[in-house]
Amino acid sequence: MEAEEMKLAQVIVDVPAMQTDQPFSYLIPPQLAVEVGMRVEVGFGPRHVQGFVIGFETAPEPLPDNLKPLIRVLDLAPVLNQELLALADYMKATTFAFKVTCLQTMLPSVMKANYQKSFYLLKEVDTVQANYFAGGSSLDWEDAEAQGWLKELAALREQGIVELRYEVHTKNKVKTERYIKRTFSPAKLAELKAGLRKNSYKQEQLLDYLAALAEEKLVAVKEMKAEDFSLANLNQAEAKGWLTFVAVEKYRDPYAEREIQQTAALELNPEQQAAYEAISQKNIAGEHQVFLLEGVTGSGKTEVYLQVIQDVLAKGQTAMMLVPEISLTPQMAIRFKARFGSEVAVLHSGLSQGEKYDEWRKLERGEAHVVVGARSAIFAPLENLGVIIIDEEHETSYKQEESPRYHARDLAIWRGKYHHCPVVLGSATPSLESRARGQKGVYQLLHLTERANSQAKLPTVEIVDMREEMQRRLNSSFSESLEEKLRNRLAKGEQSVLLLNRRGYSSFVMCRDCGFVLPCPNCDISLTLHMDTKTMRCHYCGHEEGIPHRCPNCGKDKIRYFGTGTEKVQEELEQLIPEARVLRMDVDTTRRKGAHEKILTAFGEKEADILLGTQMIAKGLDFPNVTLVGVLNADTALNLPDFRSSERTFQLLTQVSGRAGRGEKAGEVVIQTFNPEHYTIKLAQHHDYENFYHQEMRIRHQTDYPPYYYTVKVTVSHQEEMKAAQKAFQLAEQLRQQLSPQSILLGPTPGAILRIKNRYYYQLIIKYKHEPNLQGTLEEILQVSQKDQRQGLLIAIDNEPMYFI
Repeated sequence: MEAEEMKLAQVIVDVPAMQTDQPFSYLIPPQLAVEVGMRVEVGFGPRHVQGFVIGFETAPEPLPDNLKPLIRVLDLAPVLNQELLALADYMKATTFAFKVTCLQTMLPSVMKANYQKSFYLLKEVDTVQANYFAGGSSLDWEDAEAQGWLKELAALREQGIVELRYEVHTKNKVKTERYIKRTFSPAKLAELKAGLRKNSYKQEQLLDYLAALAEEKLVAVKEMKAEDFSLANLNQAEAKGWLTFVAVEKYRDPYAEREIQQTAALELNPEQQAAYEAISQKNIAGEHQVFLLEGVTGSGKTEVYLQVIQDVLAKGQTAMMLVPEISLTPQMAIRFKARFGSEVAVLHSGLSQGEKYDEWRKLERGEAHVVVGARSAIFAPLENLGVIIIDEEHETSYKQEESPRYHARDLAIWRGKYHHCPVVLGSATPSLESRARGQKGVYQLLHLTERANSQAKLPTVEIVDMREEMQRRLNSSFSESLEEKLRNRLAKGEQSVLLLNRRGYSSFVMCRDCGFVLPCPNCDISLTLHMDTKTMRCHYCGHEEGIPHRCPNCGKDKIRYFGTGTEKVQEELEQLIPEARVLRMDVDTTRRKGAHEKILTAFGEKEADILLGTQMIAKGLDFPNVTLVGVLNADTALNLPDFRSSERTFQLLTQVSGRAGRGEKAGEVVIQTFNPEHYTIKLAQHHDYENFYHQEMRIRHQTDYPPYYYTVKVTVSHQEEMKAAQKAFQLAEQLRQQLSPQSILLGPTPGAILRIKNRYYYQLIIKYKHEPNLQGTLEEILQVSQKDQRQGLLIAIDNEPMYFI
């Protein structure tokens, strides 16, 4: 082999562990074309695993004996560009995750490797081949296990007759459609017809049809069937050399069946125009700047986004638009497709794996230049980005709760710096962290204070004290005022939205005699009743069991339902106002693909009078006929032991209030609460974000919480409570010794729900302003945690956690 051919690939292998969180060198066989960013299959110990090529190095002389070659390349072109490889390094450092986990997260799930174990015959021993391999040379592990042959095959492996291989199977199948193409010259038509037997009418017809086709014309097989030519006719024609079959790649388009009317840019009001110009100027100058677009609900933030993107596309650049909820994505995607047509690719978890893969490839190939999607769309393989927009930037769903625990906002700002382009964070109720940065000038603050539709005014908000209502109406979920207003809207043919932040039928089932509450066997939480499936279900681990008719504890039949869920409210509503058509939208009614969109489309087409749902209905929905919004219990999140509970409640109430009165008809909001004097409720009544921000910031300052402090949460879990607690106290001691006295350490404390899926959780919170030793200390904890993992101890580090409970 010549010297220039001796090149090694640096590969990050798909084995998430501290010891493997570095590149390994593999020899590149001369027949393989390898580029940085490709996935490859490599040998690692006894296994075959997937790896990512992150660079090259020159092979040393002489070659080490233990150097292995790459087995095969899994891609024809790189799946990750240089930017995304650099972003993985940033994620690894900030989220305390393994690099391979970061790289895997960037790809559509269909491109994640699927490993399969198979036995292969090394020596042709007739009895072994006949008994186990059915005359062939390979056998799947699952088949061998099902037949009960593993012990015998292990013995044959010891003798060197068979070997066990771990193989990588990729699932990214391209969808193709069969076409036919003529292979004879029309000049030969008479000659071909002369060679036919008498009465071969169908074949004659087919020859005439083929001869009339243009030279390179491809015709879909399904079109040929429509012309009354069967597959048998076409197969015969192929055998005679008249045509050939061609497989043509076909994208799976989730919006193919839909008629989308093209829209034009709307006239902007002065505030919108000022925001649009500020953002566009930074794009024109090729400068990175983070903008915080604070605009009341219905102020036309989306139209500003659309016009900024229009300019970006005109410059030949690409754009990214993130929305928080899967339920918002179809509506936003349709608005974008109506403006930009096939330039738009959509990425969210509601698509099938094949659809996601095809949308991702449109972006990778440069066939689409705008991506609209939820959190993971931040990894879209776009080159030459001109703007990144994060709508409803305050939403917690932008933070991933499992490793790598990234926040899409942080990655958007990193990509914005990389491409020297503006990043726009939009919200009616920005997170306190973002608003504080806007106040300090780190972000440029832009305001939209008026609704874009000059006829649409912010709704009036009525607060109902449920303490008084409960004395009059006992167990009803609806106050007199809300019931009356619902009936009034029904009479006028207008629509209403009702928010209840709890799914299921009722919160728990309790025995009135002995007080026993039916618990989940795997978690320290009560089971929730679901009437549609007639089951008790755990919302944490998914455990399900039948509804008990007698108390499992005392045997009495005094089992009663307590609390209120969306199912129960729907039932109550149907009894209270039987003529109302009610649609329910929660996790249970939106499990199936396309269910979100189906419910929202039906509501938009006025097939229902009332939309009842959990917080997924609070954001982004734009229905001009909705004139009433009811919040059944504003206190659900207010009383949680989390420093952000007031902020989340204010955001939710403001967002859901914004669904009313978006057209020419005036809107009303009824908020039912047991805490009518709470500042959060009072300020939400007046849509007063500024005063809420200042009051909440004072409280955060007094209590040393973000945005005045940075935070890290360290969670320890084990199947034995004592071991989890011991490790948590050990870590607390280590942190106290290594961090400066200015840092604040809270805990360790048991998790708010101590046991989930039969694991016990303990947590520590670190609060700090400037802590040079923190990164090193946490990395050290991670390294040691790899040894602890063998004893069943799991340690998770969450930088800037969304939830402290």
